[in-house]
Amino acid sequence: MAKGYWIVRVSVHDRERYPDYLAAAKPAFDKFGANFIVRGGAFDSMEGTSRDRNVVVEFKDLATAKACYQSAEYQAAKIIRQKYSDADFIIIEG
Repeated sequence: MAKGYWIVRVSVHDRERYPDYLAAAKPAFDKFGANFIVRGGAFDSMEGTSRDRNVVVEFKDLATAKACYQSAEYQAAKIIRQKYSDADFIIIEG
């Protein structure tokens, strides 16, 4: 069975408060077995536009990746993330 992934590009507007989102999202990540493949880090933008942070999160399958995003735990955290950042967010099978 193919894994499921979140691919998220984030521009953080309030770096002091952004950790509030990470703390709020942790229960969802723990519940759904999120495995962070990429979490920020240095990068070179070779083409197109970019954002400040790039994140790739692996889940056991696509259904689990979607369930995590749709969970009450993550939806509460998403509200916080949207206050302090802008993001491009996809869920993809890989």
